[in-house]
Amino acid sequence: MSHGVELSERELQILAAVVQTYIATAEPAGSQTIARRFGLGVSPATIRSAMNELEQKGYLFHPHPSAGRVPTERAYRVYVDGLMRSSPTPSPRDREALESEMEGARSTLDEILRRAAQVLGVLTSELGVAVAPAFHDLVLERLDLIPVSSDRLLLVFNLRGGVVRTIFVQVSGTAIAPGSVQRVAQVLNERLGGLRLGAIRESLVERLRDAGVPGGNRELLNIFIAEREEIFDLSGDGGAVVLGSAQVLADQPEFASNAAMRGLLDLTERRDLLRGALDSRRQAGLSITIGGENLDSRLCDLTLVTSSYQAGDLKGVIGVMGPTRMPYEKIIGLVEHTSRLVEGLLE
Repeated sequence: MSHGVELSERELQILAAVVQTYIATAEPAGSQTIARRFGLGVSPATIRSAMNELEQKGYLFHPHPSAGRVPTERAYRVYVDGLMRSSPTPSPRDREALESEMEGARSTLDEILRRAAQVLGVLTSELGVAVAPAFHDLVLERLDLIPVSSDRLLLVFNLRGGVVRTIFVQVSGTAIAPGSVQRVAQVLNERLGGLRLGAIRESLVERLRDAGVPGGNRELLNIFIAEREEIFDLSGDGGAVVLGSAQVLADQPEFASNAAMRGLLDLTERRDLLRGALDSRRQAGLSITIGGENLDSRLCDLTLVTSSYQAGDLKGVIGVMGPTRMPYEKIIGLVEHTSRLVEGLLE
């Protein structure tokens, strides 16, 4: 509430009424409307006077002279921090829809996040967003080496949390003997199993320096040492941004113009921008940034509501992105509930 400490109790009531009215109608709120809808026990003239004061203090503005008032970002911040109902929870219908959709996502991390972002977008009419765990923090449980040709191996990374990733490694100049592949795999799992991928890249030379490979073929083991940065770097997949459908925002007045919708669609193509905005939230719990609070100016007209999730070594972010005019109370409850569902599925 620090943003609104200079406001009287009456001003806070009227500010909350204006925010709720504008969120519900997308129309500027007038004093007559506030008096009729909220029964604050004061006349429209008193409400109008208080709205003038709120405008002077930077919480409301006139879109044009004859209109009612519209909340500023500062107003939304005061509303989120202390005026809306605390500890919001999704309605029974929304909880059932979330749980029903997520129940079918027990297969892979990718599927869990894709479904979570999609159903969040549908239920909130905002753009669902998710960030996958950063793979350098994940623990290698087992590495399988599968020969696919005389000079090519398929590496299957089995990571803690049920995450599986595969890459191909070229071993030109080295004849692959089936027996030696299994012996090298045994050495790698003995020396590297239980370590985070980032730690493997940093310490691989020391861990394999004295490793002997029964039957020879040290050359194959040396390939893993020489190419450790590429082989054990799965960052191309880790931290990936998953988005729901941007089409759900098409009905929002803020995106009614073709230019605004094109700008949004262009933003969804900038996964690097979105990853930068979301990555820092992995440890943040619930995080809400409104308009200009976003560090990147390209997000200055949008609000991000996210909640971090964690299951063992898996840490990421789930939430929604949309215009600053959004039903914060409903969305916060849905985002937090979804993050707990994601954690449950990952565990």
